[in-house]
Amino acid sequence: MQQTHPAALAALLVDSRNTLGEGATWCDATRALYWTDIEGARLWRCRADGSDLAQWPMPERLACFALTNDPDVLLVGLATHLAFFDLRSGAFTRIVDVEPELPTRLNDGRCDPFGAFVFGMKDEGGEPPRALGGFYRLGRDLTLGRLALPPAAIANSIAFSPDGARMYFCDSLVREIFVCDYRAGGDVANVRPFARLTDADGDPDGSTIDRDGGLWNAQWGGRRVVRYGPDGVETARVAVPTAQPSCVALDGEGRLYVTSARTGLGDDALAAD
Repeated sequence: MQQTHPAALAALLVDSRNTLGEGATWCDATRALYWTDIEGARLWRCRADGSDLAQWPMPERLACFALTNDPDVLLVGLATHLAFFDLRSGAFTRIVDVEPELPTRLNDGRCDPFGAFVFGMKDEGGEPPRALGGFYRLGRDLTLGRLALPPAAIANSIAFSPDGARMYFCDSLVREIFVCDYRAGGDVANVRPFARLTDADGDPDGSTIDRDGGLWNAQWGGRRVVRYGPDGVETARVAVPTAQPSCVALDGEGRLYVTSARTGLGDDALAAD
């Protein structure tokens, strides 16, 4: 877990040593940062300074999650299904299974500005992953619908413009972030390229949007987070002293938080990280 400084160089905030840290989310109500270690099947939380560290074990890998109107209840995207999770009691309330007929699991997800939870899937049926998984929207009424977007091997970078008129997304294997027109009911149209990464940049992973509509993207393998303006032009860069930054979150005071991952790194790479 990393935190930015004015010199655009991230510094260690929590030495969590997550296998696959992801899903960084800031909660204004609790003044806390939440994230998941997907492969560790745990939800994590800390304060802005890294204090008051807490963890909750999950029954399956926790891929993504969202805040709700109750600060003690989260909507969680486990590997195979969506559920509500009560932080106080530890109870889970199952909502719906997702793609039970496919060798996929939930991956990246974010709430849209209208209160729906939008998420995508990751293929786990072989290497390299295939473009099998869809993008979905869980409405406020808890109905699940598939978005009319191309399937992805590793769905990522889901984010929304502040007015909700644009949705950003990617398939990490394609190394290109896309944008489309988006409506409150989940209708999408006019899919078009937004930002293209090179092999040297790494793979686009999790993203968040700032109040000015800029998209901050963690670039796996690139040791950096990049901000793109609404026009897709790079406007800022934060160096991250770890090989695999995975997701980002902003708090209300402009601090940027970055999760990272150890998965796939050998002993020498971990020692250098």
